[in-house]
Amino acid sequence: MSPRWNPNSDVRTGRHVAYNLHAHLVFVTKYRRGVFDDAMLKRCEEIMREVCASFEAELREFNGDTDHVHLLVHYPPKVALSKLINSLKGVSSRYLRAEYTGRINRIGMGSVSWSRSYFAGSCGGAPLTVIRQYIEGQRRPV
Repeated sequence: MSPRWNPNSDVRTGRHVAYNLHAHLVFVTKYRRGVFDDAMLKRCEEIMREVCASFEAELREFNGDTDHVHLLVHYPPKVALSKLINSLKGVSSRYLRAEYTGRINRIGMGSVSWSRSYFAGSCGGAPLTVIRQYIEGQRRPV
């Protein structure tokens, strides 16, 4: 390793890549129905951790309310974020419906637990203004 390299635990490495990709994800329940209680949120977190692990990603943070959940995911560049999201929503919906059938049926959720839409935002690292200044400040060969 280069002596200039300062090890950072957030920067992961592969054979030909070094990366630090984080995404903030928000999933909303169908019709914004208040479905979740504490036990369901704990189980949802367990399920989503397993799904992330199968994609070689890491669920760094998880929290939610009765009608939505927030996730902070650290994922590798080989993972298409849309595929990860599709799997997170599909698998969690299937497991939660199977395990909490009575509660979900009482609320009248139908066959799907999540709204089709979601929020995904990239996060971490330096602000865009700092990155712009860094790139502008690079020395060009003459």
